[in-house]
Amino acid sequence: MENIEDTYFETKCVHSGIKDYEYGPVVPPIYQTSTFKFKSAAHGAALFAGEEKGYIYTRMGNPTIEAMEDSVAELEGGHKALGCGSGMAAVHTVFAALTQTGDNVICCRAAYGPTTTLLNSIMKRYGVETTFVDASNIEEVQNAVNGRTRVIYIETPGNPTLSIADIEGIAAIAHKNGTMLVVDNTFMSPALQKPFEFGADIVLHSMTKFLNGHADVIGGVVVVKDEETYREFRKVLNQIGGVIDPFNSFLVHRGIKTLALRMERHCESAMKIAEYLESHQAVSNVMFPGLPGHPQYRLARKQQKGPGGLISFKLKGGYRAGQNMMNNVKLFQLAVSLGGVESLIQHPASMTHASMGREARSDAGICEGLVRLSVGIENVNDLIHDLERGLEKVDDVREAVMI
Repeated sequence: MENIEDTYFETKCVHSGIKDYEYGPVVPPIYQTSTFKFKSAAHGAALFAGEEKGYIYTRMGNPTIEAMEDSVAELEGGHKALGCGSGMAAVHTVFAALTQTGDNVICCRAAYGPTTTLLNSIMKRYGVETTFVDASNIEEVQNAVNGRTRVIYIETPGNPTLSIADIEGIAAIAHKNGTMLVVDNTFMSPALQKPFEFGADIVLHSMTKFLNGHADVIGGVVVVKDEETYREFRKVLNQIGGVIDPFNSFLVHRGIKTLALRMERHCESAMKIAEYLESHQAVSNVMFPGLPGHPQYRLARKQQKGPGGLISFKLKGGYRAGQNMMNNVKLFQLAVSLGGVESLIQHPASMTHASMGREARSDAGICEGLVRLSVGIENVNDLIHDLERGLEKVDDVREAVMI
């Protein structure tokens, strides 16, 4: 579609990344091939030399993958994107491309557990040091910067506490110190937040979540702002080999068409559920950016177009109460991940953030009784009724643990 950049976001979701294809399909075909035939030896040599545009080998590029990549780049307002085999492949690609032995990374404490584990294990083994900070405290970020800092990495909202980091303020700190700001935008999607508009240098997603939206794909993506960065990242991704395949790219691109509509429903239902939980006697605290009582409520309204579909809350009964509740809901499925059309419930301390260790979880504000909801697109009245059923089973006896 011509002049796609001049259209509204909802229109971009439907039309971005799509080009003209042989026989005129309205949906990009699935080029399920590992390799591409050259017209001649000279043609193959020209492709490898970069003198001609075209496809060589699917690890290096594929029309179906490129259509999805271009769609995400368009929605984020970036230059180009790189499709990865998982969200963690995207995270690993970023750190491999931007750091080397002796460098320092500043990372938010409220981050996806495997990201923290990657930094504390593989990247540490390679000589990259990480300083973990409360990214919602901009002074703490500023004080952590040193002469070896090459990357400031944030998730906002943070996982799973839903704390909000000031993208614009942290970008100013990063650029003043010659550092790159990387933002994991998985929880918001470009429908609700565009980090490039606030100064981010790199944006990444687990496309497994809201971008795909149907819990049937594993994928990640890295979005960059310029051609030079794209070429460097492409070299790294090709060498690591963590690329996404054509069929999963097709599914993500299909899911993106309904992204704007889905995010509206996620936000609307999550707001009603958060208000319900806030008034429930068994709940001690609700962490949701749409509630005025959220510590960074004003900041969320500044940089987000909606509160999102994730809710975290603490039960007065602590760990045991959380277990009882999760075992007695029916519509909210007990499973990790988020961002799908179905509603999920999970316990970060024993699931997504178990690998961090108890002390690190405590530092990140992840208590043992924390429960996280991913609100789907079911009827919100059914979801609230389901939570009522689970909360009826909560044992409101305070345990001798931090709640």
